[in-house]
Amino acid sequence: MEYVYLVLQMLGGMGCFLIGMEIMSESMSRLAHGGLKKLLNKTANSRFAGVGIGTAVTAIIQSSAATTVMVVGLVNAGIMTLFQATAIIMGSNIGTTITAHIATLGTSVDISKFFFVLAVIGAFMMMLCKKDNTKTIGNILAGLGLIFVGLAYMSQAMGDDRIKDVIKPIFAAVNNPILLILIGAVVTALVQSSSAVTSIIIALASQGVLIGGVGDGVYFAIIGSNIGTCVTALISSIGASPNARRAALIHLMFNVFGAIIFTIFLSIFMACGTSFSELTLAKLFPGVLTVQISVFHTFFNVVCTALFLPFIKGFVWLANHIIRDKKKKPVEDGRIIGELDERLLVQPSVALAHLYQETGKMFAYSMQTLDRAFTAFIKKDVNIKKQVAEDNLKLTQASKEEVAYLVKLSASSLVIEEERTISALHYVLNDIVRIGELADNVTKYTDHYVNDELVFSGEFLEMIQSMYGRLCELYDLSLATFLNKDFAGLRRVDELEDEIDKDRRQLITRHIARLNEGKCQPQNSSVFINLVGNLERAADHITYIAHSIESGE
Repeated sequence: MEYVYLVLQMLGGMGCFLIGMEIMSESMSRLAHGGLKKLLNKTANSRFAGVGIGTAVTAIIQSSAATTVMVVGLVNAGIMTLFQATAIIMGSNIGTTITAHIATLGTSVDISKFFFVLAVIGAFMMMLCKKDNTKTIGNILAGLGLIFVGLAYMSQAMGDDRIKDVIKPIFAAVNNPILLILIGAVVTALVQSSSAVTSIIIALASQGVLIGGVGDGVYFAIIGSNIGTCVTALISSIGASPNARRAALIHLMFNVFGAIIFTIFLSIFMACGTSFSELTLAKLFPGVLTVQISVFHTFFNVVCTALFLPFIKGFVWLANHIIRDKKKKPVEDGRIIGELDERLLVQPSVALAHLYQETGKMFAYSMQTLDRAFTAFIKKDVNIKKQVAEDNLKLTQASKEEVAYLVKLSASSLVIEEERTISALHYVLNDIVRIGELADNVTKYTDHYVNDELVFSGEFLEMIQSMYGRLCELYDLSLATFLNKDFAGLRRVDELEDEIDKDRRQLITRHIARLNEGKCQPQNSSVFINLVGNLERAADHITYIAHSIESGE
């Protein structure tokens, strides 16, 4: 019965550790949502910048698998190139090693006991504080506290001589490098976290239980865990674009090639009757196995990144030749927006930033539709009606896709600013669709203009084009204001909207005067007033889109 209790204690500690990691990772991501978005937006072609971005993002969210899944999603959406993705993937492998150092700290009994109280402090902050950021900080502290509690329970259970006497010989007996790499890869693939597997290995080592026995055996398991973490990205790339699958493949190649190099490197020491650990890490950190393991984990990933960084183009070339594009005739699918990849939902702030940019594309397309309709009116072209109708169908479909994505995004863990932005985007999509509908109205006025043989004065046509020119200026400013969240531009937006309102009033006043003077046909009134009114309404919707940035803050 005591054995059962010890096993349950070890499993409970492991569960506590994994939950703590999940809570801390998610909360750190929420707290750094703005910074995380800015980091991933800086996808410059510099390989060093890419490595730095990958390291920083993974250090924040504590999961190289999650970072790689996001990268696969960004590549699939066409936001990131394979070159940029490769550098970030390399950096993510370095960032994930921070967890191992936390685990090393946690296995130090003298220090870890002081961290237990963090779980209590964090819990009280979550319950008593009202500000979202304060609650999130409380979550981080609670998660960190649970990590140390879990590590302590695992170490305590495995430190019992009865358990140790059973499992130590079993782990020590497995000393074949290939088998150890395979074990590390399989276990990590099941857990889907190399950080968690490495931390468990460190917890075992803290009690003198070494996988692979003495020497470098445990390092082969660490190498295997790096390969196993690629499974998550590989699974997420199924059904994605060829480039997205290539990004996942590059992640696998990077870790497999690194594993081959280090396996040969460590085997050379074994063939010489010694070990890498004895000659280096054991001398630098004598008697501290946990530190040696965590340092090796970092050393392995830093060295692999340094070795392969100059050959990023080679990785891209190889991935392109392994996963080839299917030969088929290019087909124009007529999509307004890119694919709204659900892989990005693992990081809501990144998904929302992507969606925001796609909404900007819809805004531009709706204005393009209105421009087609207005130009056709001036030219008395009735054939544009079908094209405008097709444009509106595309706008409606794109709006439905974005609304469905917004609903899924709303179910994610969001900060208050993101919730406000999502709410604002619902209204923006409605405004965009309305602009397209107004364009459809303009085509109907063109039909009346041509079919009823109406005649408009040169003065009217000149004034309406002047009003539309101001409308185009309002659109350009509003689009820039929306995409850049430029609050300073709102003042000019309002000024232009007021000028368009004045244009409408002036046009109608002059039209009535011409009617009274007999200079204008009465049958023109319906088309005239409705056209001017629809352009003014379009200006209103454009202005609403610009002002949506206020409710998104």
